Amino acid sequence: MSVVLERKIVGTGRPLVVLHGFLGMGDNWATHARIWAELGFEVHLVDQRNHGRSPHTASHSYAEMVEDAVAYAEAHFGHGPVAWLGHSMGGKVAMELAARYPSWVERMVVVDIAPRAYPPHHQFILDAMRRLNLAELGSRTEADRALEADLPDWGIRQFLLKNLEWNDDKQLAWKCNLPVLEASMDRIGKPLGPLDQFVGAVLFVRGLASNYIRDEDWEGILQHFPSAQLESIAGAGHWVHAEQPKAFQEAVNSFLVG
Repeated sequence: MSVVLERKIVGTGRPLVVLHGFLGMGDNWATHARIWAELGFEVHLVDQRNHGRSPHTASHSYAEMVEDAVAYAEAHFGHGPVAWLGHSMGGKVAMELAARYPSWVERMVVVDIAPRAYPPHHQFILDAMRRLNLAELGSRTEADRALEADLPDWGIRQFLLKNLEWNDDKQLAWKCNLPVLEASMDRIGKPLGPLDQFVGAVLFVRGLASNYIRDEDWEGILQHFPSAQLESIAGAGHWVHAEQPKAFQEAVNSFLVG
C-alpha cells in the first residue's frame, strides 16, 4: 500500500521529480532545484518512505517505493509522462518505475547507480548512527563530534546530520526510520529483474572516483535501457551532485531540457 510522500516544490513549468538516495531527503537537492526552476521546471523534491518528513512504515522495498512515486505522480500531475531524476537508491526506484510504468516517464536521469546487485555496504554508517546516544546530546555540533571517531569523513557526517531533528521531548532524534532501513539492507541492494526494460530516453551520470557504475556495467545497463547515454564526471565520488555541482549541472541540463 502506498504512502503519501512529503515534498517541497520549487518553480513552475515542466514537472521534474527528484528521488534522493539512502539516508537522504529531498532537501539535499534544493540548490540544484533552484537552477532547474530557472530552466523552466517545476521541481518536486520528495522524501521517500522512511526518510525525511514522509511516513515511517514497517517495510522498505523498491516495489513499495515505486508505488509511492506513482501515487505521488497521479495525485500531482494527473497523467504522464514527466521527467525523473534519481540518485543511488532513488535511481533504482526510477529504473524500476520506468520498467513497470513507462507511460509515466518522459525522460530519466540516473545518478551513480547501475541496475546490478550491490552487497550491503552501509553497515558502518548505520552502526555509528545507532551508537550515538542522542539523549545526551544538546546540539548538532555535539553530535558531529560524537560521530567523528567512527566517521572521520566530514562530508558523510554533514550528510547524516541533516537527518537530526528536535522531537516533542526537546531531544535530538533521527528523522529516518533507522531500524527498518537497517533491516532492509539486502532489499536495497537487489538488482532489477532480468526482463525489466525501458526503451525511452535515459541518462546515467557517474562519478569517476566512485565504483557504483563501472566500465563493465555498461553492457548490462544497455540490456535494460537500450537508449541510455553516459556522462562521467572527474573528481566526483558517489555524491556526484554535491562534490562537483557545476559539472553535474553541465552534464544533465541539456538532457533534461531536451
